[in-house]
Amino acid sequence: MLRPLLLAILLLCALHASAWSQAVLQNLRLSRTEDGLRLAYNVRLELPKSVDDALHKGVPLWFVAEAQVSRARWYWRDATVARSQRQWRLSYQALSRQYRLSNGGLHQSYDSLTEALVAIGRASGWLLELREEPQASAGYVLNFSLRLDTSQLPGPLQIGLGPGPLLNLAREQQVPAQDLLVPPAVQPTPQSAPG
Repeated sequence: MLRPLLLAILLLCALHASAWSQAVLQNLRLSRTEDGLRLAYNVRLELPKSVDDALHKGVPLWFVAEAQVSRARWYWRDATVARSQRQWRLSYQALSRQYRLSNGGLHQSYDSLTEALVAIGRASGWLLELREEPQASAGYVLNFSLRLDTSQLPGPLQIGLGPGPLLNLAREQQVPAQDLLVPPAVQPTPQSAPG
C-alpha cells in the first residue's frame, strides 16, 4: 500500500519539475583585454510549457542578463569593480512564423525557438563597464545571472505561473586577480645591427 503511494508522489514531483524551465550554465569565463573586462558565457535554456504557450499566443518575453565583478572589503560592503546588464525581448510573429529577438535597437529574426534561445544564452566578448582598475593584492568575485523578467509579463500570466522564479540562473565564482590585471604590453626585442 505504501509503495504505490510513494510511486505516485514521485511521479507527481517529476511531472511538476518537468513543467518548470531549465537553465544550465555550460561555460562562464572572464578575461582582461586592452579595452576592459570581457565575459563569455553559454547557457542552455528551455522554456516551461505555460511560458511557451503564452509566447505563441502573442505575449512577448523579456530576458535579463547581469554581470558584476566585486572586490571584497572587510570594512564596508563589497566594491563594484565592473558591471553590465543586457535585456532582450523575444516575441513570436504568427504571420511569418518567426521569432523576433530585440536587443536595444537591434532586431533579429529566427526560424525556431531553439535558435532564438541559443542567441540569448550565448555571448562571447561581452564588455563589462570598468569602474575602477583591479588591484593585484585583492580578491574578486564574479556574479552572473540570466533570468526571465516576469515583471514585464501581463498580470494574469504572472499569477498563473505559480510560486518560484522561472528561468532564474545565478552563479557566483572567485576570480584570480591576475586574470583582471592589464596584460603587459609585448615589448619588441631589439635587433642587432648586421655587422
